[in-house]
Amino acid sequence: MAYSYKSSISFGLVYIPITLHSCVKNNDIAFNFIDKATMSRVKYKKTCVDCDGREVKNEDIVKGYEYEDDTYVILEDNDFEKIKSKRDKTITIEKFVDLKSIDPIYFDKTYYVMPTGAEQAYSLLMGAMDSKNMAGVAKTVLGNKDTIVVLRVRDGQMLLNTLFFEEEIMPSPAKNIKITTSGKELELAQNLIENMSGEFSISDYKDEYREKLVALIDSKISGKKLEIPKETEPRRVGNLMDALLKSIEFSQKETKSTTARRTSTPKKLDKTPSEKKKAQGK
Repeated sequence: MAYSYKSSISFGLVYIPITLHSCVKNNDIAFNFIDKATMSRVKYKKTCVDCDGREVKNEDIVKGYEYEDDTYVILEDNDFEKIKSKRDKTITIEKFVDLKSIDPIYFDKTYYVMPTGAEQAYSLLMGAMDSKNMAGVAKTVLGNKDTIVVLRVRDGQMLLNTLFFEEEIMPSPAKNIKITTSGKELELAQNLIENMSGEFSISDYKDEYREKLVALIDSKISGKKLEIPKETEPRRVGNLMDALLKSIEFSQKETKSTTARRTSTPKKLDKTPSEKKKAQGK
């Protein structure tokens, strides 16, 4: 499994060399842009403003910062590396915090942390964090970006989450609305929440739209018409009190049917035609 970054964890005077591996894979179905007249793939070539349409090869492309109109300073890869200090290259834990104290809005990407040495120190750090139910907060440079990171333990594995800086979070465009703190409607809304409460399990949720997209692609290839089941339109209730009462009644029925549905054997997600070819080695 290829790693995304090579680094090390500094925990007091303890040093643990590590590699970071991506936790998430892209499961999107890939599409190509096609010229509908010729059914040929549309390709893009890189040109520059003063090239008269000449294609620029990747090896001839460099990074430039525009400090005046149409005036650039060039930065090579080694320029980025030479300004990194040893601390920049190391994940130095600055403090330990309760993970729940970090608002999920700040979470960005997740990586598996794999030790490339000092396994005993790695195991010790995991055990200490897990027993205290704490996460380590650090700051490092990943690639060319200063990054806040959180080290945490999940199911016997160490994970690293990158965080956004506070200034990267955009203010909400929603206007401030006074929160309802009393009244019959609030009581009913609380009742509805109680009826819809339960334990979160990620395995309860499947990529249903991807499944329908695969079926659509298969129907296009085979020339068969895809039968799309009709959906019942949700009933609109104008009065808030009536809407809450009807919702409570519906939630009680839905809880029973959902429990029965989720305890049944889940349907295996089909592969796209291209995925099937790859699996067959074609």
